[in-house]
Amino acid sequence: MTVARAALAVSRAVLAVPRAWGDRRTWRELAFVLLGALVSLPTFALALLGLAAAALSVVIFGLALLVGVLAIARRTPRYFRHPARRLVGWDWPDPPPLTAPTRWRRAVAILGDPTAWRALTYCFLRFPLIYAGAYGALIAIFTGTLSLTYPAWWLIRPDAFGVESTSWPGAWWRALQGAALLLALPWVVRLIVLLDSLLVRALLWPTPAARRIAQLKAGRAALQEDAAALMRRVERDLHDGTQARLVSLGVALARIQHRSGEDQIRALAADARGTVTEALTELRDIVRGLHPPALDDGLEVALSTLAARSAVPATVTVDLPARPPDATASALYFAVAELLTNIARHAAATRATITVGEEGPWVTLTVTDDGRGGAVPGPTSLPGASSGVPLRGSSPSGALSSGALPSDASASGSAASGASGSGSAASGAWGAGSAAAGGAGGAGTGLSGLARRAAALDGALTVESPPGGPTTVTMKLPREPG
Repeated sequence: MTVARAALAVSRAVLAVPRAWGDRRTWRELAFVLLGALVSLPTFALALLGLAAAALSVVIFGLALLVGVLAIARRTPRYFRHPARRLVGWDWPDPPPLTAPTRWRRAVAILGDPTAWRALTYCFLRFPLIYAGAYGALIAIFTGTLSLTYPAWWLIRPDAFGVESTSWPGAWWRALQGAALLLALPWVVRLIVLLDSLLVRALLWPTPAARRIAQLKAGRAALQEDAAALMRRVERDLHDGTQARLVSLGVALARIQHRSGEDQIRALAADARGTVTEALTELRDIVRGLHPPALDDGLEVALSTLAARSAVPATVTVDLPARPPDATASALYFAVAELLTNIARHAAATRATITVGEEGPWVTLTVTDDGRGGAVPGPTSLPGASSGVPLRGSSPSGALSSGALPSDASASGSAASGASGSGSAASGAWGAGSAAAGGAGGAGTGLSGLARRAAALDGALTVESPPGGPTTVTMKLPREPG
């Protein structure tokens, strides 16, 4: 029984050899190897340039060259993926983007980026493998075809193409060798493709840690979307339900106050109306703190509303090709609300400018005022936050609570008036935030809240506030958070 199975396996293997050339896979893999020899040539030159740059990295020129080579190598997985996807059906994800907010930090980060080094290693190792396979395939096709047809050439010219056989059977023996070479070629090509696939999985595919990080980021993005949807739902329920009931209660108390003939009842009704009015005010603050209704009409409309209500004249410029995610828009809105409020309270400024734009993968908010400047940021409670939040000087800025919302300003209401507005809505729902930064030299903690808000979305906050001003606060958030 075992002998029969072995014979069956051998017969299937023998029959599979001539069928290989009739399989589309063979032609696709052969095209992949031949095309790969051309595709890998410039990347191999890039790898050699990387080796030279690494040797010269002791000098500034070599280090700068190495950064450029690694930056290009980081893009090669996409370059290799297109022919691999079309010809052999391989696919792999793009490398994760560098999250450093400035060019200098990105240059430093790319030197220690394992993705870039692995991609450069693949560029170096793939070329000799694919080139050997392509060269061997072309030689095998040419030599095998000539040997297979040699009996026909022998009848005309026995020494054709430098091959000579003294007898007709010898010509057929050479033809048999050519046939064996052609039949073995598809399996050699498959071996080359298999080795290349192992290199791809080892060097171009994300590491298990990177895949886990990607899963965690995707999960965090989903949680952020769910939280934003929950906030909108709660805001809608409070606005359409609880607020409407309080308004109806206030109207009923007003009728009682005006229709009652007893002074004591009228006084009680008036006192109850005052309580209802305060409750409505606090409820509206809570609603604005959860989800500003102005954001439903877009970020530009929401920021223009804040600027129109600001005590300090402010201009708004929004240049975004697409609407940012809700989490990003909310962070930008509350940051502008905080900054405008505290510009009015502490900066002694006469004007402010608000600019929102896009720089590569970042959405950038810049708020500038012509105030006195010279303030310093307070400490942040996030361990390691200073490494991702470059704070140079300070701006008279308010605080964000550690969660997400401003506690020193009641969103658009406080930004409008420049008053303190204890922000009972935000602080009651999210916990009291830190106090606003003071004037020059104050050790305020407001910027720490803004920095925490940016860091929670993988962004960064940069503040420049020399004595005498002007003050510039820049917040950078990823275009696609998570």
